[in-house]
Amino acid sequence: MQKYLIKDLADFEGQEVTLLGWASNKRESKGLVFVVLRDGTGWCQCVISLDTIGETLFEEARKITLEASVSLTGLVVKDERQMGGFELQVNALEILGESADYPIAKKEHGVDFLMDKRHLWLRSQRQWAIMRIRNKIIFSIHEFFQSKGFVQMDAPLFTGNACEGTSNLFETDFYGDPAYLSQSGQLYGEAMAMTLGKIYTFGPTFRAEKSKTRRHLSEFWMIEPEMAFYDIFDNMDLIEDFLRSVVTAVLDSCEKELAIIGRDTAVLKNIIKPFPRLTYDEAVRIIKGEQDVNGQNSIVSLENELKAVQERIGLVQTEIAEREAKIKVPGMKKGEIGFNQAQIDKLKQELGDLQEQERNIPQWLNSARNFEYGNDLGGSDETVITRLFDVPIMVYNWPHEVKAFYLKRDPDNSKFARGVDVLAPEGYGEIVGGGERETNEQLLIEKINEHQLPMEAFEWYLDLRRYGTVPHAGFGLGLERLVTWLCKLPHVRESIPFPRMYGRLLP
Repeated sequence: MQKYLIKDLADFEGQEVTLLGWASNKRESKGLVFVVLRDGTGWCQCVISLDTIGETLFEEARKITLEASVSLTGLVVKDERQMGGFELQVNALEILGESADYPIAKKEHGVDFLMDKRHLWLRSQRQWAIMRIRNKIIFSIHEFFQSKGFVQMDAPLFTGNACEGTSNLFETDFYGDPAYLSQSGQLYGEAMAMTLGKIYTFGPTFRAEKSKTRRHLSEFWMIEPEMAFYDIFDNMDLIEDFLRSVVTAVLDSCEKELAIIGRDTAVLKNIIKPFPRLTYDEAVRIIKGEQDVNGQNSIVSLENELKAVQERIGLVQTEIAEREAKIKVPGMKKGEIGFNQAQIDKLKQELGDLQEQERNIPQWLNSARNFEYGNDLGGSDETVITRLFDVPIMVYNWPHEVKAFYLKRDPDNSKFARGVDVLAPEGYGEIVGGGERETNEQLLIEKINEHQLPMEAFEWYLDLRRYGTVPHAGFGLGLERLVTWLCKLPHVRESIPFPRMYGRLLP
């Protein structure tokens, strides 16, 4: 039997085809059964008529339940009203796999419930779209680096040392010796760059932070290029070129998927603009409201937004109450009740989002007002500054105390390290961290001691400075954080098929 895919139906208009897939929705009316079939490539409405297939098969069609797997054969008919622009007029069918009491019903479910059923939640249209976008991001990352002459290499996942200390790593037993699940392949990337010039690694990394914020996972994927003969400014140029290329590829190829998740792409299209480059000092002044951005002040804008959110909460609560009262009026038609209930559900979703903003904004204000110079930027600080920009921003030249031991000191001011963080707009914060690497062996030894790291574990790393060191730089991009921003997800947990984070190991 020839297998046809829903995504290719335009090529078979007016022809008979057999589609294999799952029933993502089903409804019945007199003499008709409507099944929305999904096959992994798209969705198609399939119309099953009693007059066409006869009583025996029609009764079989009525047995189709949510997420049952089926084979449907029929005529491909153009219909612009349907998703994908075509429908299947069925003349034969077979139930391949039954699905009794599918647990995810066509109603609102709590996030915890959906996370427990992640293996099934992935079948939903929204999750399908997010995974397709993730796939395009991964493909375009490889395309970019391969086209620029980079060689993909692999760093070990078991390591005897840590890039940034061992306090937030998973320790394992490696044949009787302690080892750690890697938090970064960067140190090994530096060694490989000394061999091949320009390399990148792409693999899983692990952080044992007991954090439940919307940005944290315990297992995530990192893209880490490393380049010989690069300084921090070459590095920032590459980061900007790289992000622009990936975002453009998603915009060009994932229009349907972005529409499904309701992503407003206006901000993403700003990727063609130059990325603002701010020193740490400038970023701090902006966060504290001491320096405006295009006439906007961080503190004032947050105060105004809080007022607007509180006003909107009152309006939404009033409308919910009015519609709930309407539904209780005797004699209201079923269709009107259904319409009002749907509106109530949407308003309650909006209310939940607004109430979360009402809780968050005071925290952001407090963080901005009380930020102490010399500290690293926290999630709230990143949110405050990125909400003032419509493109990613680069913050560079950080106080060396808050950055990793391997970053090079600024030759013009040794108080600063030549590190750079790229913060995504719309409040999403850090998606890239990187910088120029220290090449001075003695300074590197001092920093290893300062961070109280075991010197013997880094002797091999110091060899890279002893034998033909060169200026070099690199960065790490968290794949899931990039997916989260591009899809404008409320939480990073939806950016990966099966999230592993503090408190969750299943499914």
